[in-house]
Amino acid sequence: MKRYEVIAIAKSALPEEDITKIIDRIESIVVKDHGVIAKIDKWGKRRLAYEINKEKEGYYFLFDFAGDGPMVSEIERNFKIDDRILKFITIKKDGAVTREGMDAETAAAEAKKAQPAAEAGSASAEGKIIVPLEKNDADNPRKSFEKESIKKDDQGK
Repeated sequence: MKRYEVIAIAKSALPEEDITKIIDRIESIVVKDHGVIAKIDKWGKRRLAYEINKEKEGYYFLFDFAGDGPMVSEIERNFKIDDRILKFITIKKDGAVTREGMDAETAAAEAKKAQPAAEAGSASAEGKIIVPLEKNDADNPRKSFEKESIKKDDQGK
């Protein structure tokens, strides 16, 4: 088994029931072929970078799962024949392929997200001020050239 991520864009005018049906169908394909679903995210309606089939907005959703190649082929086949799907992309990821491993990855990612937020809160609470370091003029060749030309001009006068 390998880890995959599929991002799909459906027509934005679809009712919520149709979006749920699409997601359920993909979920059933993964479960039927003994795959493991890590997460399913509904990103919602967003503006497209360019028009696709005269649509300016689309409904984005993401599937993160582990499975075999034929499972991915079946998911892509379903997306190709479904008129409600505007675009999709499948990406092979590195990562755990078991339920326990995926849960551990998710917990580690959540902890990592929470840690910088906590550090930012503590830094502002302590009133720390961050001052940028001054660069040495010797590091800047243009500045040293300007200084030399000024010295030569002063000596000539």
